[in-house]
Amino acid sequence: MVNRQPLPGSERTAEQGSTVVGQCDPAERIEVFVILRRQRQAQFDALMSKIEAGDPSVKPLSREAFAKDYGAAPDDIAKVKAFAAAHGLTVVREDPAARQVLLSGTIAQFETAFGVKLEHYQHHTAGQFRGRTGTISVPDDLHGIVQAVLGLDNRPQARPHFRIRPPFQPAKAHQQASSFTPPQLASLYQFPQGDGSGECVGIIELGGGYNTSDLKSYFASLGVASPKVTPVGVDEGSNQPSGDPNGPDGEVTLDIEIVGAIVPGATIAVYFTQNSDAGFIDAVSSAVHDTTNKPTVISISWGGPESSWTAQSLQAFNSVLQTAAALGVTVCAASGDSGSSDGSGSDQVDFPASSPYVLACGGTSLTASGTSISHEVVWNDGAQGGASGGGVSRAFPVPVWQQGLSATSSSGAKTALSGRGVPDVAGDASPVTGYSVLIDGTQTVVGGTSAVAPLWSALIARINAAKGQPAGLINPKLYKAPGALNDITQGNNGSFAASPGWDACTGLGSPDGQKVAAAL
Repeated sequence: MVNRQPLPGSERTAEQGSTVVGQCDPAERIEVFVILRRQRQAQFDALMSKIEAGDPSVKPLSREAFAKDYGAAPDDIAKVKAFAAAHGLTVVREDPAARQVLLSGTIAQFETAFGVKLEHYQHHTAGQFRGRTGTISVPDDLHGIVQAVLGLDNRPQARPHFRIRPPFQPAKAHQQASSFTPPQLASLYQFPQGDGSGECVGIIELGGGYNTSDLKSYFASLGVASPKVTPVGVDEGSNQPSGDPNGPDGEVTLDIEIVGAIVPGATIAVYFTQNSDAGFIDAVSSAVHDTTNKPTVISISWGGPESSWTAQSLQAFNSVLQTAAALGVTVCAASGDSGSSDGSGSDQVDFPASSPYVLACGGTSLTASGTSISHEVVWNDGAQGGASGGGVSRAFPVPVWQQGLSATSSSGAKTALSGRGVPDVAGDASPVTGYSVLIDGTQTVVGGTSAVAPLWSALIARINAAKGQPAGLINPKLYKAPGALNDITQGNNGSFAASPGWDACTGLGSPDGQKVAAAL
């Protein structure tokens, strides 16, 4: 009899609003990721401490050096393969750099191998998915080696953070509806000159797709060259436009058009995957470890409240984001469009934006006069219109570079941060002052913090191209140079208010691109 141990952080409860609608077919074949521990963890932690402190002596590791020093140990992989063989599971691939072994087998084989019961659930918004409750267990000899088992469950994990401007928006007294092209915003935000040539920006998408005809017409209408756009399929993902601009196509096209309009000389690699925790984590991992396209910046416009993640998937994802920092890859993530609650009913921050290894991008509402910004406040168009996501993480402690900061509540009270503060930076996100884009043949105006992540990604790509080296984790440097940002001091996102300096609505503020370049 093999002794088994519960896998820490694998507890799942039944999702609110979901009901079991049937058993899974025991003969159905699925694929499951086993994520392993990192070798030389203590050495890696020491390296990360230096990166988090902004130590200028630390140079980004090459992907090859990283794989050799900090991937999974060959012995650990061998143990997982022996476990798979004992349960009749097939090894589809092993990736020591990403510390992954992908297994294929039947539902019945996986239920036995990991001590779980898989059932079909129906949820009022998420639709139907395969799920489980309770914990995953592993044999004694894998305890401590296996850090996460992902893919048993395929419930939708994240949502895109974009908002299409409604056809009729009652104008607020102080706010005229207006829209900007990405190059106009790059100019208002004083981005340094350049087209990003030689750089690659990775974009993560959990569904939908883009039409090449849209991109061609859009870039031609702006008078910029069409960038090279490369779709990369991860797991079962691919570029599949649905024809619905209000669906994921809106997200995919928006991301590509913002990045491409500002850095047309860069390659844009779009990683398509399934919307599940396994798919999301593997797409980011694929981008981070991609030795073909080698992105130096990754833009993520999808996420979900911290509480919707299991501890094992949160940690597995955060570990991939740590890897990005070690490789000198900057990851920009949208902080969410539902204000301080992140759409969850109580104060919450959005993940992956809440990871300390991400530049979390919040939202503003922007008024321009000629070629300069005349007014910029926290994006908050009310419950229907959306607001900048932000607040205090319950999953991650205060990073070194945020120590001593406070969050200001809407009542004006200041409270010292008890966890990682979100966001770090901001940019135009209100659909009322949004981005002119072309989606599924339709000219439309879009906002959301989804637009801010690619905006910042494009700025960093321009800076990287000019410097000839990647900026990497920029948070430690930005927090030392708050003057590089336009401080937003008006507005709130629900529970939190803007205030001088860092705040939980717009972070340090919106970019002054040339000053950001100098600070990095």
